[in-house]
Amino acid sequence: MIYALLLASSAMQLQAQDLAHYKRVVKEISSAKYQGRGYAKGGANKAGRFLQKEYLKAGVDEVILQPFTIDINTFCGKMEMWADGKKMQAGVDFSMREYSPGVHGEFPVYHVDTLNFDAERMYADLQRPEYANALVCCDFWFSYKHKKEFSRLQRTGECTNAGLLQIWTSPIKFYKAYGEKVVDKPIVWVTPEAIKDVKRVRLNVDNKFLKDYELFNVIAKVSGERYDSCYVFTAHYDHLGNLGKKIFYAGANDNASGTAAIVTLAAYYAKHRPPYDMYFLSFSGEDANLRGSEFFANNPIVPLEQIRYLFNIDMIGDDNPVQYCEVSDEGMRGFRLFEQINGEKQYFKALNRGDLAANSDHYPYAKRHVPCIFLENEEGTAFPYYHTIYDNWQHAVFDSYEPVFRLVTDFIERY
Repeated sequence: MIYALLLASSAMQLQAQDLAHYKRVVKEISSAKYQGRGYAKGGANKAGRFLQKEYLKAGVDEVILQPFTIDINTFCGKMEMWADGKKMQAGVDFSMREYSPGVHGEFPVYHVDTLNFDAERMYADLQRPEYANALVCCDFWFSYKHKKEFSRLQRTGECTNAGLLQIWTSPIKFYKAYGEKVVDKPIVWVTPEAIKDVKRVRLNVDNKFLKDYELFNVIAKVSGERYDSCYVFTAHYDHLGNLGKKIFYAGANDNASGTAAIVTLAAYYAKHRPPYDMYFLSFSGEDANLRGSEFFANNPIVPLEQIRYLFNIDMIGDDNPVQYCEVSDEGMRGFRLFEQINGEKQYFKALNRGDLAANSDHYPYAKRHVPCIFLENEEGTAFPYYHTIYDNWQHAVFDSYEPVFRLVTDFIERY
């Protein structure tokens, strides 16, 4: 009985230490020091160097930095907007589409009549003197539904408008996925409250396009007894960076949470040597359309066919008792084991398997027939803050970390 209690106490201490380590990494890389782990101010690379040191402190056998380059549009200069003379707040009232050019000037606002929409009438209205060089304002999803008609408004020479104001409900989002280009006209996302009935808008926004910007993946290895196959853990450590000089996107959930999880998994397996090699891939460039994971998939340091299973951990900093996941075709045999383990241990109420999509770093491996699973905790307390300025340490949630950790380590013991 005493021995059992000692074992339980030891296990509890290990869990507490893991959680403390996990929280420390989340807090560190979501701090202002890393400026949202973006590209223009070097935050992503600074976070990568921190992770290199963290893996070495954890006791892994080897850490490799794998360099690659991207082209990316950034917003680290002026970021100002006034609506009918009222100053708007970047990241709260408005943000920029990632492929937008800079914009400077004052413009009339043309509000699209979505209830009685007629594209030809809209084009004709924009020829009227009062709407010369106007910003066309419309709900994002309406313009997406009518993207053929609205695409004309985004190209120089087809319409005389200055750009687009796309309405997105608060909290307003910011993205980087399609930032490898810059389009002809500015596209500004605004909240409905900020733009309602507004007649004129003034913008003072700078962009800077970075060509061949240098990033790197951080690859840690824990050696096992067998070298013919391995397990792979992935998580992206980059995030959205800056929106102007003062605003940065901390990304505590996306994806400091997943990054910290695989760091603690590396520490765990450095102390509890597995029979197989373990690789821990901290990817950069995920928020720039999976560029780091695609680069590794095309330039692997271990043959992809040797991967027994790949775990991509992204945005687990939440509290939904149902765990969302996506699984490759080759990973379905393993997924049945995940369901069996979860049924026995009740780590989550259920595992909700969605359709495979190009939404995170598992996808380059799924399409190359690697057995893999994507773990993401959706629709919890933290989820509405995804890709907003509120995804920060103050809103960090830690409920899913331990059940994900236990589910994955139990799986490896039994697979």
